[in-house]
Amino acid sequence: MFVGRSEELRQLGEAFSREHSATLLYGKRRVGKTTLIKQALEAQQKPCVYFECLKGTMRDNIDGLTQELIRTGILPFATRFSRMQDVFAYLNTLPRQFIIVIDEYPYLKSMTAPEAVDSAFQAIIDNHLANIDLVLSGSHIGMMRDMLREGNALYGRFDRVIQLRELSYRLSAAFYPSKDVYEKIGFYGVFGGSPFVLEQLRDEESLRDNIIRAILNESNPVCLYASQLLMSDYSRSVNSERIFAAIGNGRKKYTELENLLDVKKNGILSKQLKSLLELDILRKNAPINRIGDSKKVRYEINDNLMRFFFSYVYRNRSALQMLGAEVFYDQYIAPTLSEFISRRFEGLCQDYFSILAHQGKLPGIRNIGTYYYDDPATKRNGEFDIALDFGDGYTICEAKYLKKPMEPDEIHREVGQIRAIKGIEVSRIGFISANGFAQREDGFLYYTGDDLYAD
Repeated sequence: MFVGRSEELRQLGEAFSREHSATLLYGKRRVGKTTLIKQALEAQQKPCVYFECLKGTMRDNIDGLTQELIRTGILPFATRFSRMQDVFAYLNTLPRQFIIVIDEYPYLKSMTAPEAVDSAFQAIIDNHLANIDLVLSGSHIGMMRDMLREGNALYGRFDRVIQLRELSYRLSAAFYPSKDVYEKIGFYGVFGGSPFVLEQLRDEESLRDNIIRAILNESNPVCLYASQLLMSDYSRSVNSERIFAAIGNGRKKYTELENLLDVKKNGILSKQLKSLLELDILRKNAPINRIGDSKKVRYEINDNLMRFFFSYVYRNRSALQMLGAEVFYDQYIAPTLSEFISRRFEGLCQDYFSILAHQGKLPGIRNIGTYYYDDPATKRNGEFDIALDFGDGYTICEAKYLKKPMEPDEIHREVGQIRAIKGIEVSRIGFISANGFAQREDGFLYYTGDDLYAD
């Protein structure tokens, strides 16, 4: 099922409408790059060639691309090219326009010097795209981003750059349309927004049954995806499994990770975290009222499914094998699943306000994030779930993933805790309750789960 991606389709369609263009498309594995490309190609009248690179020599890939050109009828007869540039130079002699997609571009560099590969495609883009719309696509986010950095041969060569991310929580809900809002939040909190993962879900099944069938079953594609992602090219050389296990469903400071991993304070962990950040596997956040304070930076896993896998499955595989999926779910997952989803719900709520900001519905908004407080008088410190900075103080919103409407007593308790903190710059207080409110009093902002999913 193809969902969303309207802006990305528009950009690709715009590129393909030109006589020649160069587009860079990248995103993590299973995020839907190939599906997007093929969807865009279906609307084109130009001859199209899609070639997925081989983990082999440049010679292997030149021959592979040549065979695909023969198969599609663009090359009328078998021929052998010496260089990749020669393939495109020949295509330039033909009186037609073409679309050429080179997918998994980083594979070209597996047995050839990366600089040589990028230099070859610099020459192609500069000299041999007279009648060609070229797309270079890849999953190795680090390598793809390197091509955009000054000093790389391909720097400044692309007409457009598209980073494909997971589907939003709203678009993800199209894969489980019969669920109510509370259930939709739960499904997104566990499975995230990868189209590959979402296609494996069954709308007629409960969240429990989908978790048991998809994540706790070692032969299921979702379980294989979660367990094998860290063995892919870009994370194999990094201490990623231990880092993910240490972070789990939380947010960790650098010093906390050093202690949990019991690593030497020699800077290696910093380099490993930097690699995972560059690959979008991890992200780091600082409270919006402490942006410049490095001591307040927290690291977290940037993928809901991976958070779930490392919170519940990774360390307990032996128990899963001994108990079986259903008993394991009841013993290890069910008792804390609501808490797990609650933390993911906070991020979903931040995404909601980001959507409103993009739609122009939050005039004057300057930033969205968490808010750090530290009250020496009461010896209390921590972070509020969602903070909206409008420049005249902060709007603080507390997110509640509750099975029932939020009661006035719960609201009064939260308000009291906020107002008890000295020196906090709060102009408004709001609440986001997945199942709404039993009663609304004047003076506060209220958002329900239905609001989060409203168009």
